[in-house]
Amino acid sequence: MKKIIMILLCLPLLSDAQSFTDKVTLELKFEKASSSNTLVLANINGSMKVQGYDGDKILIEADRTIKAKTDARLEQGKKEMQLQQIDRVDTLIVYVGGGCNHFGYRTNRRRNNGWSYHWDCNDGNCNPPYDYTFNFTVKVPNGINVEVSTVNEGSVTVESVKGKVKAENVNGAIRLTALAGQTYASTINGDVDVDYSLNPNQDSRYYSLNGDINALFVKGLAANVNFKSFNGALYTNVQQLEGLPAMIEKKQEEKGTSLKIGRNRFKIGSGGALLDFETFNGDVIVKEKSN
Repeated sequence: MKKIIMILLCLPLLSDAQSFTDKVTLELKFEKASSSNTLVLANINGSMKVQGYDGDKILIEADRTIKAKTDARLEQGKKEMQLQQIDRVDTLIVYVGGGCNHFGYRTNRRRNNGWSYHWDCNDGNCNPPYDYTFNFTVKVPNGINVEVSTVNEGSVTVESVKGKVKAENVNGAIRLTALAGQTYASTINGDVDVDYSLNPNQDSRYYSLNGDINALFVKGLAANVNFKSFNGALYTNVQQLEGLPAMIEKKQEEKGTSLKIGRNRFKIGSGGALLDFETFNGDVIVKEKSN
């Protein structure tokens, strides 16, 4: 039986609430076009749909919904919950701001450094008297890099992006289609589905704690693969497989040298970029397309 771990923010659940909905739109463009151009789009409650197209502008639409029990609280939510922007020249950052949603560049995170939220639930502002969701629909130049995330009440979808894609969720699925570059996909409660139009030539990572990972590659995949799952198995239709020696990490400690055995490792075809798959309660399916 799969264990489901729910991670929720310190937000109230409101019943019999008054509701307000509107549409927020943004049109953005990089000051200077380069291969490092990146859009960072961070949400908290709601879905994220990003699609690449043959253009040079970032077109953002967000359906904003605020719910509260009184007119005053509804007006407070409408005033506080807004889209915020940070322009780093080669990186454009758009995030849902307001209340206790502190957003910035953080170092020494568990996995890597980067732009992220921080919530201090001891902060008086961390219990706003309203609920809110932002459901995003975004069009981006198909050659840029994209970093997109949400936490609750929605899935993350990215389609037809040729640059690097980083997609994160907590309580929802991730679906990435027609990708052609380096990929990082991570969620806690949901499946990860990835479909490539061109196999990645840089190291990529795919993670789900409570969900399956389904990765579909162009025929002729050449890669090195790591696989780790506590309650799941790896399935594939790839015929050219070769086992690789286990990686052993050595660390000198007071009691002596500690040894840590790495994950299951194997090579597909002639080998290449590292594809790192990890689940806890889920299976991993790695397939090549038939044509």
